[in-house]
Amino acid sequence: MGKIEVGDILTFVNENNQEQEIEVFETLTLDGTEYAAAGFVEDVQDESKEKINVFFLKVEEDEQISVIDDEEEFDKISAAFEEA
Repeated sequence: MGKIEVGDILTFVNENNQEQEIEVFETLTLDGTEYAAAGFVEDVQDESKEKINVFFLKVEEDEQISVIDDEEEFDKISAAFEEA
């Protein structure tokens, strides 16, 4: 997978083996690691929702994408996105 760009639509397979599409809202590089803020496409398209759940993705060294599970890393990335 190449560089993640704002507006990219990525497909993930959830724990129930169902595909879910996410949209990249913003990207940043912190300490040499690429991160992305994203949300589910269906939430973005549902204009009746007041809030969209945003989560952070990390691009691993092998260019695989993972959701940030570590609370300390999540807090650090969340703060970095707020400052950006």
